[in-house]
Amino acid sequence: MTVDIPRLPDLILEPLVRNALFEDLGQYGDVTTRAVIPASVQYEARINAREAGVVSGMQIAEIAFRLVDPALQIRTVLRDGQPCNPGDALMEINGSAASILSAERVALNFAGRLTGIATLTSKFAAQTAGTKTRVTCTRKTTPGLRIVEKQAVLHGGGYNHRYSLSDAIMIKDNHIAAAGGIAAVLNAARASASHMMRVEIEVDTLEQLSEVLETVGADVVLFDNMDTDTLREAVGMTAGRMITEASGNMKLDRIAEVCTTGVDYISSGALTHSAQTLDLGLDF
Repeated sequence: MTVDIPRLPDLILEPLVRNALFEDLGQYGDVTTRAVIPASVQYEARINAREAGVVSGMQIAEIAFRLVDPALQIRTVLRDGQPCNPGDALMEINGSAASILSAERVALNFAGRLTGIATLTSKFAAQTAGTKTRVTCTRKTTPGLRIVEKQAVLHGGGYNHRYSLSDAIMIKDNHIAAAGGIAAVLNAARASASHMMRVEIEVDTLEQLSEVLETVGADVVLFDNMDTDTLREAVGMTAGRMITEASGNMKLDRIAEVCTTGVDYISSGALTHSAQTLDLGLDF
């Protein structure tokens, strides 16, 4: 199944790619390529998949090649969000061999990492088939790469949680403790929140959930580290009054079971922090 997600503006992604290129090229550029490849040499190269997965990072790979050499001719064969199999060509690049080699590693680092995230996410999303439950990522992302890693989650058929601390009010156990309890923290949050901002609160027990349900203020409730039977009871207690989210120990082999509880969302940091880079290669 192909997941068609609108591209991010290149303007947003270019600073990430520039930083990676500066890191890789150093102060003097690609000295190996300059020493052994004449500037006149032209080649066609392909980024090939060596494993099956779901493609992500083609947009950012293209930016890497274009920043090194705007004269390169680039054709994306498989778009972000499309499935790939071993041997499939994902992208074709024609032009200066030196330019292609200088951008190769940065392009592959991004594409392999992001394709790995999209691939793992697709496995999680497949476990929710036939249910209303959606799988969403968290803020457990690589520093500086959150926007592209969350985009990769979308390419894999998942959904995004908040992008930053400024997106929504999300009250966790330490907030509750420091603010003086559930009623106090919800009253303070609602008094401060804009009419455009949702409030989510985390609970660990059914007793805490009862207190949340008795207090006006939350739009979303997160059930943290509950077993499946307790989750089912918690969803029943909520009875549609709030959006429900299950989190904590949400591994791939548990997703289908958790979906049976009727929870609206399952959030898992594993989508980003535990994804394995997919093996991609660039071949002339």
